[in-house]
Amino acid sequence: MYNVFIDGREGTTGLQIYDRLMSRKDLRLLTLPEELRKDTSARKEMIDRADVVFLCLPDAAAKESVALCGNPDTKIIDASTAHRTAPGWAYGFPELSPVFRQAIAAGKRIANPGCHASGFISLVYPLVSAGIVGADYPFVAHSVTGYSGGGKKMIAEYESEGRALELDSPRQYGLTLRHKHLPEMTKTCGLVREPVFNPIVADYYAGMCVTVPLFADLMKVRLSPASLRDFYRDFYKDAKLISVDGEERSYLGANNLAGSDRMEIYAGGNEERLIVCSRFDNLGKGASGAAVQNMNIALGLEETAFLKGIN
Repeated sequence: MYNVFIDGREGTTGLQIYDRLMSRKDLRLLTLPEELRKDTSARKEMIDRADVVFLCLPDAAAKESVALCGNPDTKIIDASTAHRTAPGWAYGFPELSPVFRQAIAAGKRIANPGCHASGFISLVYPLVSAGIVGADYPFVAHSVTGYSGGGKKMIAEYESEGRALELDSPRQYGLTLRHKHLPEMTKTCGLVREPVFNPIVADYYAGMCVTVPLFADLMKVRLSPASLRDFYRDFYKDAKLISVDGEERSYLGANNLAGSDRMEIYAGGNEERLIVCSRFDNLGKGASGAAVQNMNIALGLEETAFLKGIN
């Protein structure tokens, strides 16, 4: 039986991880009483007792927790931004290549991807790694997310009575174009320039759709929408949580996979201009579901154990 500690269980990501693991008999969830939740020595004791620690904390607190760990065998899965581009940390997106998967399986330090970043990377990494699009391509990405991605404060804002009228409409944010996910998007995909990234939060709870437009004449290998779907289908043929939508569509909802830990890729457009889309639950494959998937791989368990909406 493995001991698991969720440092920051009270946040949205931590609660979602706990929800996936709480009923299992083959894991022991270590918990702290409320009065010791922020006690440094108590947290250190739990971290050192655990086989796996999930960090669901702000960046500074996540770094502190890593520093507290004195057990060389403890595996840490960090859901914050703190270590996603840090040397020595495995990037927790196993479907990208056997190298990524092996690093997760063998690693003691695993950085869980960001939600927007997961969608962008799922689309762009395959194109760049296969030489279909150059690393210098001027990528633009749009991402629509439910308000749960903003955590407890934003959830309360959207669900409060007498809320601001503008919350009824989609809202763009990250207008300085320095979104916290950009470094991992750029580094993981091997890009020579950061993309222009346009995140949008809308008035629904969960679900995300990340879209990347492409000009066919700027691609190194020119593909039709159907050929692009075939490419993604082959790239992710062994993936248990990622599938490719083969339909021609006029609409693509962002919340269709809410409540699931799966991800779905779509390619559309025409011979001159294409769009590729990745949709998933920002709390699932975009956060807690991915963290549990990484735990399963790191512990040698069935990859989809404890996950939601897989079948």
